[in-house]
Amino acid sequence: MEIRRLHQVAQQAEDLQRAIAFYRDTLGLRFIALFDPPGLAFFELGDARLLIERGAAPSQIYLEVPDIESAYAALGTAGVELVDPPHLIFRDDQGTFGTPGIEEWMAFFKDSEGNLVGLVERRP
Repeated sequence: MEIRRLHQVAQQAEDLQRAIAFYRDTLGLRFIALFDPPGLAFFELGDARLLIERGAAPSQIYLEVPDIESAYAALGTAGVELVDPPHLIFRDDQGTFGTPGIEEWMAFFKDSEGNLVGLVERRP
């Protein structure tokens, strides 16, 4: 068996319309489709799909951004619940996840449904 890439991530929603507005309007993801019933909304998320599903189990996603401080500030300006500001998680000196010496920074916020979402920036 060969796994090539992440295909889809699922996130739970209590209010599907509110979640669609958040991921489309606040985060700027491209909305693909709504199937209701059964309560499924799909977004383009890079090379993967994001599925927002009414009643699904909660999960956590991490969204890569080019400038974590600006992205975090923009979310705050938009009234999003900010949880943890940008901070260095680790420096990949060994090159475990790519080029040696890259720093991985993260910040966290809550989406419209109370799910914790991470922002990630990889810095040289």
